[in-house]
Amino acid sequence: MKVVFMGTPDFAVGALEAIIKAGHQVTAVVTQPDKPKGRGKEMQITPVKACALKYDIPVFQPVKIKTPEAIEQLRTYEADIFVVAAFGQLLSEEILNMPKFGCVNIHASLLPKYRGAGPIQWVILDGEKETGITIMQMDKGLDTGDMLFSRKVPIAEKETGDSLHDKLAQVGAELIVEALPKIEAGEVTPVKQNDADSCYAKMLQKSMGKIDWTKQSVEIERLVRGLNSWPSAYTSYHGKTLKIWASDISDKTGEGIVLPTEVTEVVPGMIVAVEKDAVYVKTGDGSLKLTEVQLEGKKRMPVKNFLLGYQVKVGEMLGQ
Repeated sequence: MKVVFMGTPDFAVGALEAIIKAGHQVTAVVTQPDKPKGRGKEMQITPVKACALKYDIPVFQPVKIKTPEAIEQLRTYEADIFVVAAFGQLLSEEILNMPKFGCVNIHASLLPKYRGAGPIQWVILDGEKETGITIMQMDKGLDTGDMLFSRKVPIAEKETGDSLHDKLAQVGAELIVEALPKIEAGEVTPVKQNDADSCYAKMLQKSMGKIDWTKQSVEIERLVRGLNSWPSAYTSYHGKTLKIWASDISDKTGEGIVLPTEVTEVVPGMIVAVEKDAVYVKTGDGSLKLTEVQLEGKKRMPVKNFLLGYQVKVGEMLGQ
């Protein structure tokens, strides 16, 4: 098939390469404009653009895909289908109806659950046991189109946002390559989504990572995993940001510990135990065992290494 591929981040790269290697003709790649990044504000191309250039595929980077000029440019690529994976812009009905087989989206959840921009992380934050990939026929709504193909992916006990991202990207690449010839042959039975079963996975914000130590340990532990590696779960220690990269749920409550004379009670956010390779912090219902951290201005490291450079004491507070 002749394919126009629309995508931007790393998640979409595997699918683009799989489509190319399967023998389909990618007539163009559409991706977001280059953006300045880092202290030097050097322009950085998107991962999908880098992949397209490697295969000498024409690249189109409209600021707004819905403008008349952008739409006319899309028409010149003469594609049978548009494949979309984390592109980052909504498509107009005119674009959706442009190719013979319409536009299909590689969505990183088992629709209708977790529509929206952050499905990979939110399934971990919510404690789901499985997720998956849905190949969906796009319509004018946000992830509301008919479902064409899906594949389940179990969520491991210590799954992080990063590890699940990589699993789903691989499954998405495999599934779209299986789907394209079936779509072309008309061997597809579209299934309408049940809106009553839907939920929305809102876009991640950096502020989401701030740990509220009054919450239950299980919620905080999911936050640490789900927001790894961005925006990451964080608190503060002696006025500096402390990122928490790995943790475990613990039943240490701080009962019976000897507190500094100026401290009258154990409260959430208080360090209740320090071992050679772990720090335990009081939560709303127990404690969280911190095993990997990163203090502002320092490298990410196991708590065992962190404790070699910092004298962390029982009774000290995090998050103040």
